Amino acid sequence: MTFDINVIIGQWPAIVSGAGVTIMIWILGTIAAAVIGFLTAVARQYGGVLIGKALGAVVAVLRGTPFLIQIFLVYYGGPFVGLDLDPVPAGLIGISIYGAAYFSEIFRSGFQAVPKGHIEAGECVGLTRRQIVRRILLPEMTMLVLPPSVNMVVILMKETAILSIITVPELTATLSAIGSQQYAFVEALSMLALFYWVLVELTGWLGNLAETKLSRFRFFNA
Repeated sequence: MTFDINVIIGQWPAIVSGAGVTIMIWILGTIAAAVIGFLTAVARQYGGVLIGKALGAVVAVLRGTPFLIQIFLVYYGGPFVGLDLDPVPAGLIGISIYGAAYFSEIFRSGFQAVPKGHIEAGECVGLTRRQIVRRILLPEMTMLVLPPSVNMVVILMKETAILSIITVPELTATLSAIGSQQYAFVEALSMLALFYWVLVELTGWLGNLAETKLSRFRFFNA
């Protein structure tokens, strides 16, 4: 038995298509998760006790159950509530909801970590609530939440591989099928690992670049 990567490369059109689906679901799902997570964090922070506790319970359930179970419930349980989804939309919704629970905790921690003295200083110089949020709270919170947010983006990227379970035609499903057809499992899995490794390294580099650009908003507690 020899390692022959050419067997896999010969299936290049299918591989490119699968990679495109993976990247599409990852990017769109991450954006949706971040937006939903941010709105959830704002609602928990400023929406009152009742709303905060209700959303906190939902977040706890989502963070306390495996993504595999959640995606099964979205795809196979959807028809029971009148939601009959194709694999790709179901995968996108699943990634978005799963990621939103974690992003909400990241953003909520960021809100709480901004020193109250900075907000009070803004009030003392006559800034409005909107100006305080735009000029003080969001810039400082962004600096605080950037590292864990990058980690969450990487996690969501890897979780896309689970979507092959519900027949989403992403790269894991594509390469698994090619490996079975060509009896080249090692070659297929090696290419899959290389693909995710490159994406992880690229994401980390972009995260470090963004952190450097935002370093002027760094603050120190006195």
